[in-house]
Amino acid sequence: MTAASATSAIPSLEELQHWTWVLGRAQQMMLESGLSAAAAAGQQEAGLPVIPGVNDPATIRRAEAFWTDSLDLWRRFLDPAAAKAAEDRHASDKRFAAPQWRDNPVFDWIRQSYFLISDHMLKGIDSLSGVDERQKEQLRFAAKGFLDAMSPSNFPATNPLVLEKTIETGGENLLKGLQHMLADLSKGQLTHTDPDAFELGRNLATTPGKVVKRTPLYELIQYSPTTDKVLAIPLVIFPPWINRFYILDLTPEKSFIRWAVDQGITVFMVSWKSADATMKDVVWDDYIEAQIDAIDTVREGLKVESVHAIGYCVAGTTLAATLAVLAARKQADKVKSATFFTAQIDFTRAGELLHFVDDEQLALIRTLSPDGFLDGRYLALTFNLLRGRDLIWNYVTNNYLLGADYTPFDLLHWNGDTTNLPAKWHMSYLTDLYRDNLLVKPGVLTVNGTPIDLGLVKTPSYIQAGRDDHIAPAESVWSITEHFTGPIKFVLAGSGHIAGVVNPPTLGKYQYWLNPAPVKTLAEFVAGATETKGSWWPDWISWLRDQDSAEVPAKGARKPGKGALKAIEDAPGTYVRSR
Repeated sequence: MTAASATSAIPSLEELQHWTWVLGRAQQMMLESGLSAAAAAGQQEAGLPVIPGVNDPATIRRAEAFWTDSLDLWRRFLDPAAAKAAEDRHASDKRFAAPQWRDNPVFDWIRQSYFLISDHMLKGIDSLSGVDERQKEQLRFAAKGFLDAMSPSNFPATNPLVLEKTIETGGENLLKGLQHMLADLSKGQLTHTDPDAFELGRNLATTPGKVVKRTPLYELIQYSPTTDKVLAIPLVIFPPWINRFYILDLTPEKSFIRWAVDQGITVFMVSWKSADATMKDVVWDDYIEAQIDAIDTVREGLKVESVHAIGYCVAGTTLAATLAVLAARKQADKVKSATFFTAQIDFTRAGELLHFVDDEQLALIRTLSPDGFLDGRYLALTFNLLRGRDLIWNYVTNNYLLGADYTPFDLLHWNGDTTNLPAKWHMSYLTDLYRDNLLVKPGVLTVNGTPIDLGLVKTPSYIQAGRDDHIAPAESVWSITEHFTGPIKFVLAGSGHIAGVVNPPTLGKYQYWLNPAPVKTLAEFVAGATETKGSWWPDWISWLRDQDSAEVPAKGARKPGKGALKAIEDAPGTYVRSR
């Protein structure tokens, strides 16, 4: 079949104009008579019951608006000049960026019809009465997911690019796409990037270091110094246990770890073990005590009184609890300073993830963990659903329908490198923190008998939030400033949960905002903040040195395996490779 024959099979513009006139006239008749009569009947006939969502005045008005917009769409279809002049609110939607979606009247009508239905569906949810705001948010989230799935860009017959590619390749794109889809089905996970492009130790997680401790829950990695002198106080980093630690050690030019080492810091990294059946009884207490154990290991191994600590995302949540436990045990001086990357402690405004912690969702999660651990692919799917348009349907179109090859992308490789979670601990995290918000209630949660009170935390803290973070919204991260009682520096970084953190100065990307004034809300912070272009990392290292600038020679125990902490194997270790 040729492109010419495919085009001739499509009705001519004159034929389409005739039938759209017929349909448009029919709609106009319905608008002028049926809907108006229904509205009048609803108002005048006392005997006719008013049914919410069917014939109440608000529903009638929404129906009238829908039919009016539909009729306008038909008129613009019949008058291409008017269509081109009309304002397109969805012009920036990347799914329909190709000119074929506008140059061809049929596909332009398909595109605009989709937006018309989408807009009115979401407006309908916004106008619902008798529904609390949380239920509305859940309905909006579900509706957006449904609308993203039903986009005409996701189907061969309604996507002009797929039709062209199919004709051009004689259907080879669909066969190649089917091959991609079957491969993903076999592994139970959507592929985002070339699976052979990256390898741990070769072009990811390459910062030189040694594993110097291994427990059933974590490995501790110490990195080799690159400067003659280092800060006397070392740094311990706690990455999220729901992901692999090398998000902070991607390719060398993006590695926060390599950069921190080059700044003259002795860096230690915790690498959490991906859960298996042996970890079925691991709970909250175990992760907190593991963080304390790592802190004590570094203190004793380097013979220092305290460490600097970083907690990223959920590990920042547990770091906050760790600081509270240490304070309650009169051991707060073990941590000189704490840094939080996009971490939350008060989950009142925790964003779209709250949609996954109602009773039905939690019951489903319980059924997915028969062996005592949750397969990391389920969690990966959850995070993909939060950005389904970009992380699911974009790849359905490009790799399944168009049959495009996967491109190398280190961040997406990491995103697909899933980690299993201890089921008992994961469930308590969702219920105690996300659902019930118990961490901010003094004394309600405990760790091995020690009550947690965040108000006891006086450790100097650097708190980083991402302006566009959809996993840990900036307002939620800000709440740390409302619970800790020590000196705090808050920085709002450009971009989101990952790019807002992993933003090396050499890239010159994004920006950050600071406001030294004593403010009580994020809105006040933003209103008086000063913007600085580029990475916030230099500001952080300056702040860290302000806590204690003393230095020591980078020798002896400052080199992995040369002190009391003996080398077990080279970084990045064993746990990061386990599946």
